[in-house]
Parts: sequence; structure tokens; C-alpha cells
Amino acid sequence: MNHFNSPKTRRRFIGRLALSVAGLAFGSVRQTEAAADTGLRLATFDVDATPPLGSMMSYDPVKRVDDLSLRCRGVVILGAGEPIVLCALDWLGLSNESHDAFRSTLAAAAGTTAERTAVQTLHQHDAPWSDFTAERLLKEAGATDLGRHDGAFARALLAKAADSIRAALPKAEPITSYGWGEAEVKEVASNRRIMGPDGKVRAVRWTATKDPALRAEPEGVIDPKVSLLSFWNGDKPVAILSYYACHPQSYYRMGIPSPDFPGIARFVREQAVPEALHVHFNGAGGNITAGKYNDGAHENRVALALRLADGMRRAWEATTKSPLTAPEIQWRSEAVALPPAACPDEEKLKAELSRLPLPEAPFVAAGAADRLAWLSRCREGHKIEIGLLSIGDARVLHMPGELFVEYQLAAKQMRPDLHVAMAAYGDRGPGYIGTARAYPEGGYETSPTASYVAPEVEEVLMGAMRRLLSAK
Repeated sequence: MNHFNSPKTRRRFIGRLALSVAGLAFGSVRQTEAAADTGLRLATFDVDATPPLGSMMSYDPVKRVDDLSLRCRGVVILGAGEPIVLCALDWLGLSNESHDAFRSTLAAAAGTTAERTAVQTLHQHDAPWSDFTAERLLKEAGATDLGRHDGAFARALLAKAADSIRAALPKAEPITSYGWGEAEVKEVASNRRIMGPDGKVRAVRWTATKDPALRAEPEGVIDPKVSLLSFWNGDKPVAILSYYACHPQSYYRMGIPSPDFPGIARFVREQAVPEALHVHFNGAGGNITAGKYNDGAHENRVALALRLADGMRRAWEATTKSPLTAPEIQWRSEAVALPPAACPDEEKLKAELSRLPLPEAPFVAAGAADRLAWLSRCREGHKIEIGLLSIGDARVLHMPGELFVEYQLAAKQMRPDLHVAMAAYGDRGPGYIGTARAYPEGGYETSPTASYVAPEVEEVLMGAMRRLLSAK
């Protein structure tokens, strides 16, 4: 398996995995409880989302498939009005019409609406990226090599996921309680934007940071907490949803599909609590990486995974259960129009689509198609849905793009009386989404090639978050 590059590393991992499983303590969550008929049920679905040999991922074609697969998994909440679908996908992104298609297709399979369906990616880089809008633009430009935007496998996965949901609905389990737990994750996340004395970004702490001086810089602004929302049938956990904000890469460009360190952490926890489906969501990690703790050495993948898994374990041990009734589950959403960045040179972007004979053309053309796709959606008046799941005193916001962590921290500050978590990386069409003050600071994340929205996006998103979180 590509995560374990030496016998010594494998032995260390297996040993620490055994300790993690053996050390599981349920704490307050293992109280005996008489199952009550709440009318609530939970269906779980899980399908393999690993692309086949030879197919194109976000950066490279698949040259080998290893043991740890990419997953498309989630839950369908039944009995609280129309069904609510929550899906997490181990892909770099779903943008524009691809995100629309996943929401509408999974919604139809569950017998609900797209407005009550949230689909988020985890943003691993050795994984596919789908944008049906960009694919269409490339085809219209005469492209024969669609690169990462060849949508054949995405459509096949979508059909498979829909079938999985339909098969899961008759097997849905009763739900009597929900649980919430949090814990600090140590030595994983760090802010990637290193500021200079002039208030501008002087360096970026990438996923793999080889410069020891940059790794020595403070962690910066992060959210160190991993949050766990669990669903229970009496004493049995049915599903555990986890939320943590950090770019999910340790190393990539291997041509080997990988869920990277969050996927390994999820696997570790699955071995400790095998009764439940484990669904992990990436929070607002647009300006967060493991760069302070990762120089790119391959053994760091397992080290980061075990640190995240340890935080998940402690959050699980700290979980408190509460009885749940149907009125305590609600879904609200608000459609917002995100302001596009200053209009790029559209003719130049279209010209890049015509560079088909060049060796680097598929990658260059895909980038131009990404920007044109988002621009065309904005011009058509497209709006993005911000979703809020309410479960008792827990709230989970479902957000678009590569959000800066400040959005997640702000959401928690808006409702300190509640348990608040965030799942970002919904529609990735807008790219990175910084705060208003971040754009004049410079840096990669707020550059025109990375962020397709204007600084005024902060006011739009903060307003939507505030209204959703304040609703009774």
C-alpha cells in the first residue's frame, strides 16, 4: 500500500493501530438506553469512488490502485419532513454543473429535493475533479482530450451512488439519540499564510514545507478542534460524522488514488467502532495545511493520520448523548449570489482553450475552462445554496468553495450557546474564498488564478451564516 513505504513503518502503524483500538473508551456514550420509537430512521450508503487505471485524476492519470480506496458515502435522515441527504466524497472537487448533478441525482434517489441535499468533497489531490460546465466548454472549443474534466467516470459514480441510496432506504435503522463530542487535534493544522512586517503575505506554508524556518513559524490562526456528530439506535452507534479544517494532503502527484491522511484516520476509527459508518467532512481549511508539521517525507502521512485519529478518539470518548425527536431535526437553506472577481480577459481564456496540440494543453485548457465556467454561471444569475442542519443543540453549516478558517471560527462565535461545526468544499466553482481583508494582503489563495470571487464575498456569506444560525 502506498501509505506504508517500509516494513518498519508498517510495523509501527500496526502497533499504534492496535493501541488505538484497544484503548477505546466509550465514557458517557455507553450508557444503557431503552430504545424509543421516535419515528426517525437513518439510512447509510457507501460506494467505491476510486477511478480505474488509465483514467485522469486532477493532475495525473491513474497508474496504480492501492488497497485504501476513495469513498463516496453519507447518510439519509428520514422522519423529519422530507429526507435530508449528507454526502462526503474523497475527490478534489465537484464544481458548477457537476455539483448540481450530484445534489439533484442523490436527492431524487432519496425521494427529496436538491435543497435538502448537501454534497461536500474532502479535497484530496491524488483524486478526481469534476466540472460538467468546464467539460461542455472544452467540447464546444473542439477539445478531444478533456483532461481532468472528462466526466465519464463521474457520471458512472453518480449512478452507482444513487443506486446505493435506493438500496439503503429499506434498511434504514431507527434513531433514538444523537451525540456530540469535541477534542483538540495536536500537531496537524497550521495557517499557510506567513505575514510580513508590512501586513502582506511574505511566504506560503504549502502542504509539504521543506524550509525549516517556515515550519518554525507559529501555527497561526487555525481551528484545532475536531467535532463528532453521532446518530444512535439505543446503545448502538449507527453513523459518526466528523468535521476538521485542514488541507488533506501529505504528499501527492503519485498517480495513485489516495484518501490521504484523513482517509487513513477514518479507517483507524472504523476499526475501533465498526458498528457505525464513519463519514468525514473537511471544514473551512482553505488557508490551512499541515505544512508546519510536514516536510513531504512519506512517513508523515501515517503520522498525521494517527494524530487526527487520536483527536477523533478523544472526541468520541467525550461524546455526550441526548434523546432525539423529529421536531429537533431541521434543515434550512439560503441561496446566495457570490460576487465574481473582476472579469478576467475572457478572450484570452477562450484562446487558451484552443491550445490543444501542445503537450501541456489539457492542463492549461482545463484551468481556463474552470474560470470561464464560473464566470458564465455568475452571468446567468446562478446562486449557491448554504445549508444548515439542526440536530438538537448541534448546528452544521454546509458551505461552498475553499473557505478560509475565519468563516468557521466566526460561525462558532455567532452561536456560542450551541455546538457548531462546518463542512466546506461544496460547490468548488468559486475556488478559494478569502476574507475581505485577505485579498489586499496578497498570497496565492487570493490571487486571480486561485480565487474567482471578489472581496465582497465575505459580507454575503457571513450574512447568510448569521441568518441561518439565528433562526428559531
